[in-house]
Amino acid sequence: MDSIDLNSDLGESYGPWRMGDDAAMLALVTSANVACGGHASDPETMFETLTAARAQGVVVGAHPGYPDREGFGRRQLPYSAAECERFVAAQIGALCGVAALALTRVAYVKAHGALANLACDDLEIATAIARASAAVDRTMPILAISGTVLEDVARSMGLEVYSEIFADRGYQANGRLVPRNQPGALLHDESMVTNRMIAFLQSGLMPTSGGSPIRLQAHSICVHGDNPTAVALARSLRDGLTNEGITIQPFLRQS
Repeated sequence: MDSIDLNSDLGESYGPWRMGDDAAMLALVTSANVACGGHASDPETMFETLTAARAQGVVVGAHPGYPDREGFGRRQLPYSAAECERFVAAQIGALCGVAALALTRVAYVKAHGALANLACDDLEIATAIARASAAVDRTMPILAISGTVLEDVARSMGLEVYSEIFADRGYQANGRLVPRNQPGALLHDESMVTNRMIAFLQSGLMPTSGGSPIRLQAHSICVHGDNPTAVALARSLRDGLTNEGITIQPFLRQS
C-alpha cells in the first residue's frame, strides 16, 4: 500500500472540561472524527474543533454515539434501533449546522464507541446508522470498522464505504476489538504500534490476541485522541509510515 489516511476522534471536550490535545493531533492526522453532542462535545467545542481542522486542512467527519456523556459513549445502552436512528441523525445534523458556521463541511460519518462496536454484528443497529446518515446526506460516505456488518449494510444501501483499522487497539481472532476491560485491549508502546501498522500495510494481516493473524482491508488508521499517549503514538506512526515511503493523505479529498 502506497498511501493511507490517519484519523483520530477529536472534539471530545465539554464546557470547561478538556479531553486530549486536539491541536497537536490535528497537526498529525489527515481526518478528524468530531464528536457531535452524544458521548461528548457541545456547540462551542464543535465550532472550535471544526475551525481548527479547517485551518490545518484536515477532513472532518461526524462521530455520533450513544447520548451518554457519563459513560463517554462506551456503554451499550438499551436503545431500540429506531431510537438509535433518530439520535444518530440528530447528532450528524447538529455537526453539519455548526460546520456551516465554521465555513467547512462534514465529509463522512463514523459511529463512536459502543454504538460502533454493536454495529459490527447487529444488523438492525447497523441499518439504523446507515439510514440516519443517508437521511441527512446520502453523499456522505460511512467510515466503518473493517470486516463488519455496517460495511455490508451501507454498501447494500448504495452508500460509499471506507474501512478503518485501529493502531492503538488489540484485535481478537474473530476480527473484533479486544474489549477495553481485558488485557491487550489498549496498546501504548510507540515502536510496537508503528511496526505493527507497517507490517499490516505490507501484508494485509492483522495480529490477534491468542489466534492467527486475520486479513482486513483499510483505507484509514485510527489513533484514539483520548489515549494518554495519543500524540506520541500518532507522531511515531506518521514518521514511521513516511519513512517506509507510505504517503499520509485523506481517504477523502476536500471539495
